[in-house]
Amino acid sequence: MVPLVLFATPVAAGDFDLASLDLAALIECRANVPAYHGLALWLAGEPDVGQTLGWKEAASGNPFLRQYELPAPIHVFGRDTGTIVFTATGPMAVLDGIAAPDLARQLDVPATVSTPDKFLGEKVVAESSEDASGVSLATRITLNVSTVESHGGRTLAGCSYTLDVK
Repeated sequence: MVPLVLFATPVAAGDFDLASLDLAALIECRANVPAYHGLALWLAGEPDVGQTLGWKEAASGNPFLRQYELPAPIHVFGRDTGTIVFTATGPMAVLDGIAAPDLARQLDVPATVSTPDKFLGEKVVAESSEDASGVSLATRITLNVSTVESHGGRTLAGCSYTLDVK
């Protein structure tokens, strides 16, 4: 599940250094767009992520999320989790024990949708644009907190890394 926009980045899958993988930094928006795209391209081309990283792919119940159980919990947003998902634009932690509105408040993420059935919040962490040789590159990194029906009672929190080429 790699967006086509990734192929416009100067990072190639072969350039990704597995030793540099800092999953918590990617989830907490402490990484840059090329760092995420390097991982995303590598994941798209890696036939057995589970064997290489020790991650176990799990059914997410959602066609837009690719879910993994990690071999050991990671610490993100002040909490531990052993489950992550990838959206089309970035990784998210699957968190138990905290409601999405509460986590969003703690992270200063404003709600765009907040109902008893659905929560969606987004905060722009970084945004830039660059024009070169008639091509416009716009990058955007956002911190997202949400709920999804497929993960009832759990909160998803993570980062979206996008690059738009015009």
